[in-house]
Amino acid sequence: MFRIAATVLTTLALACVANAQTYPNGQVRLIVPTPAGGVTDTMARIVAQRLGETLNQTVIVDNRPGGNGGVGSQAVERSPADGLTLLVTSDATITANPYMSSKLSYNAKEFTPIVVLCRGTPVLVVNASVPAKSVQELIALTKSKPGTLNYGSYGIGTYAHLSMEDFKLRTGTDIVHIPFRGAAPAANALLAGDVNMLLLNLSSIEAHEKTGKVSILAAAGEKRIQARPDLPTIAEAGVPGFQTSVWFAMFGPPNMPPELVQKIHADVSKALDLPQSKEFFEKNSFERVTLSPAEFRKLVESDSQHWEAIIKKVGAKID
Repeated sequence: MFRIAATVLTTLALACVANAQTYPNGQVRLIVPTPAGGVTDTMARIVAQRLGETLNQTVIVDNRPGGNGGVGSQAVERSPADGLTLLVTSDATITANPYMSSKLSYNAKEFTPIVVLCRGTPVLVVNASVPAKSVQELIALTKSKPGTLNYGSYGIGTYAHLSMEDFKLRTGTDIVHIPFRGAAPAANALLAGDVNMLLLNLSSIEAHEKTGKVSILAAAGEKRIQARPDLPTIAEAGVPGFQTSVWFAMFGPPNMPPELVQKIHADVSKALDLPQSKEFFEKNSFERVTLSPAEFRKLVESDSQHWEAIIKKVGAKID
């Protein structure tokens, strides 16, 4: 019996290696659970083009928005574990949504982490009409006018919402939340003065800082931004423990063979290291993240714990 079991295991292992070596043996499809035109979609199309060149075939981007990411995510979750159907999404789909909704149509813990595509560089920005040039000045201003100032977000449950609620709790401030449907309308509202402050990716707002329409007060991540090393983090500026992040990544269906995961990880990494990809990252102030699949899995676990704690603290729900 032992010999039979060992033979079966050996045969399965060899089959997995063979599948990885012959990948792809069909059409590769990247499913994006958001509409075309956003950052996630743009990232997916860049990866599709570069990966297609590496694989010598066309890689299809398939946008399937709806259901708080559920439509596209469910399609990948139910796909065969052959690496032909993959999910490209932002971190919230996997790390935050499960704690804000009891009605998700997918199980976030079932997906196979493959590769982190890039990390955003969020900053805390205020409209030029706000008389604050530092985080401490902003805190003092909001405390002097409780419930008067407001902040924008890209919608309930986005990092721009959850992290500002965390900011409020840590600083004891009362700032009104105004949600928008996406980053672009939120940024436009900031520029128009309809909202006073916003957490936003650096590249989306830096040009407007030069025109004097906004002031960038601090980096919102754990570390300072490579492109702006003189910009302090919010934690350094007097809010200990505060940090937020946004990253974009590729996941596979449940139970993908490790050899296949390594193969796809290597192919996508090559695509991300091409000069054209590096140029895109630099232009959009995205940071390349070089994590192995095992390290990526740990990132998912730690960020899930981070967002779970904040969501419980602020009581955010999307049901």
